[in-house]
Amino acid sequence: MLTACAGVQQELKAEETLSPEQSQFFENKIRPVLIKQCYSCHSVQENEREGGLTLDTREGIRSGGEQGPAVVPGNHSQSLLLKAIRYSDSKLKMPPDGKLSADQIADFEKWVAMGAPDPRDGEGGAKVQYEIDIKEGRKFWAFQPPTAVELPQVRIQDWPRTEIDYFLLAKMEANGFDPVADCEPNILARRLYFDLVGLPPAPEKLAQFEKDYANNAQAAVASLVDELLQSQGFGERWGRHWLDVARYAESSGNASNFAFPHAWRYRDWVIEAFMNDMPYDQFVRAQLAGDLLPAQNETEQAANLIATGFLAIGPKSLNERNRQQFQMDVVDEQIDTTFQAFQALTVACARCHDHRFDPIPQTDYYALAGIFRSTETCYGTIRSVQSNHPSPLLVLPADANVPAGVASLDTSRRAVLERQIEIQREQLAELSGPDSNIRRIFYQSRVSQLTGELNSYDEQGTPKLRAMGVREGLRTDDCPLYIRGEIEQPGQMVKRGFPQVLTDKQPSIGRYDSGRMELAEWIASPENPLTARVMVNRVWLHLMGRGLVTTVDNFGASGQRPSHPELLDHLAISFVENDWSVKQLIRSIVLSRAYQLSSRMDPENYRQDPDNVYVWRMPKRRLEAEALRDTLLALGQNLDVDFPEGSLVAQQGEGNVSFRIRGDLAAGDVHRSVFLPIVRDEIPEILSIFDFPDPSLIIGERSSTTIPEQSLFLMNSEFVIRQAAGMSAHLISKYSTESDRVNYAYRMCYSRLPEPSEMRNATLFLYVYGKEHNETATWAAFCQALFASAEFSLR
Repeated sequence: MLTACAGVQQELKAEETLSPEQSQFFENKIRPVLIKQCYSCHSVQENEREGGLTLDTREGIRSGGEQGPAVVPGNHSQSLLLKAIRYSDSKLKMPPDGKLSADQIADFEKWVAMGAPDPRDGEGGAKVQYEIDIKEGRKFWAFQPPTAVELPQVRIQDWPRTEIDYFLLAKMEANGFDPVADCEPNILARRLYFDLVGLPPAPEKLAQFEKDYANNAQAAVASLVDELLQSQGFGERWGRHWLDVARYAESSGNASNFAFPHAWRYRDWVIEAFMNDMPYDQFVRAQLAGDLLPAQNETEQAANLIATGFLAIGPKSLNERNRQQFQMDVVDEQIDTTFQAFQALTVACARCHDHRFDPIPQTDYYALAGIFRSTETCYGTIRSVQSNHPSPLLVLPADANVPAGVASLDTSRRAVLERQIEIQREQLAELSGPDSNIRRIFYQSRVSQLTGELNSYDEQGTPKLRAMGVREGLRTDDCPLYIRGEIEQPGQMVKRGFPQVLTDKQPSIGRYDSGRMELAEWIASPENPLTARVMVNRVWLHLMGRGLVTTVDNFGASGQRPSHPELLDHLAISFVENDWSVKQLIRSIVLSRAYQLSSRMDPENYRQDPDNVYVWRMPKRRLEAEALRDTLLALGQNLDVDFPEGSLVAQQGEGNVSFRIRGDLAAGDVHRSVFLPIVRDEIPEILSIFDFPDPSLIIGERSSTTIPEQSLFLMNSEFVIRQAAGMSAHLISKYSTESDRVNYAYRMCYSRLPEPSEMRNATLFLYVYGKEHNETATWAAFCQALFASAEFSLR
């Protein structure tokens, strides 16, 4: 498929040691700038070592040149590269022909602070030669269509409950493993509740399930699963999983962090799509080409337009001065998101050169670039000194049944806005003096902001229905291949099309069409070898704790091979045959015996398979930030489960939202966490502490860390203290005896009763603490102690 010298293989091994988030940040933010700005003078590949410095390997950039290390991981002050790109030393300015943008400098500062994760290896002693063989590349497992196989034979005939179990047990038996026992019903109920709706079972619900389970275990499980799949909570829980992949956020990020006041419409569309079990192929088409899909009514048309917000909500460097550069950066981000999300391929790595690992030539990248360059992206930001690229929004049908998201504009508020605009314009006209240019910029920005707010309403004060999204561009055309990715070096024109390794049938795109509809149909086709596999793997990860392919966003040659390839293909084929139903796929997995195994440790199994590749147990997993916060609110009797309209970000108005946020924007919000404001670089504290992903990156699997700040938050946060007080009041009002309250508290927090030793400890704590505090405070302290335990944060 792709032949190269050993240096590439070394690079591949190094890349596997990085987290997906680290690898993606380097590939998207750091490597392209190094290639474009630095390699011509500091690269073994180019045979250029000015100042003894090479920047095309990890070893080169860290050892540095004549003046010392270019990068010292985690240390800004000692990293000469940062000093050079900041132009803070008159004798050390790189690149010499012009300073990097503020966003690019910020990216390098963030990279160094992250520890300078770098997948490149070797000393670069030989120039790597690449040869892409498309025909040979198509033999790679991921580029072959899924293959149906017979259910494998197993020795323990009475163990499997579903077809999934046959595949897993056969693999276990072939490698000498015995699965652990089934889990207890209370543990299974907790697992199902958290996995499907992101909340724990109420003690009353738990008791009913345990009773039903004792009568007919599997019927009780199936009934509970069906109940949870039909709930609103399912859409909120699984919609959030997709929003991680879609890099959902409500601002542009970077130095000019402008608000996206209408991003919430895409968020709500995703939640409703999962709630209604929209077929996944339709889910794909809507996000890539919803504006081109037929609709039965205006409400459906509006929903299709909103779905294309997938392509509009990515991060944007609005202060980029070169319009063509800005456009190609947006196109690059759209290619990267589309192909990682739906195909688990890093196609965007071919922007500057042929892909290092996969059979994707640079021409394939620009064939796709032509499609997205022929598309207008509507993200809705105003012109300002910080934003050189204002953008319109999509207009939704006036009669569509969609929420406005903001209150109507009354007459007095309209008059205030109109008068403010008039005053600003008058002051603008009267400007004079040495500082007039600076003041003029301020007034112009203020006029733009006020005018933008006023124009978002009609004459009657009703909010105009708008949405982020995309539409066909005024100019549709092929794209040139930019040599080294540099817009100053256009090469041959490349006909719009798809990656050759995935299809030998290139589309016929009309002269006035972008090609997005053809792209959407091709990705959503049952014949596409990746689409069903990738989604099945994402679902498996969230339910089983480990993907069948562990690199969930990378099915290419630098990713991992599937641990159970036959099972992956079996599930992918079944997924398509069941009308691409995500709910049916989830149901088939959670009803398997493998899903219902206990988390008990088997020493011999663990010695041979510490990563649980063979699925001989169900691993315990940490709750994500949203599930943890929602659980605290629910136990504190404060959770508002209603579907909110709009977003707190929309209420902040247009322009740079970072400047207008005072404190935690989400501090007083008690809705489910999926509805919290997600402003890039301003993530709510409770989310950021507990591993919320970077919303500028495509993240199919979150990191899971244990840091002191997490424990400190659970011990000291006012938010946690309020929820403990709420739970305390609930316990006191519900039960009069100490033992009943303790039992109920354990059922609420851990879905189980306390052990005798735990009951004794609880009694002692309540007695000692209660001597100096009143009843409410004593029980609140007890509840907070339960919150702070490790078990509370596990499912």
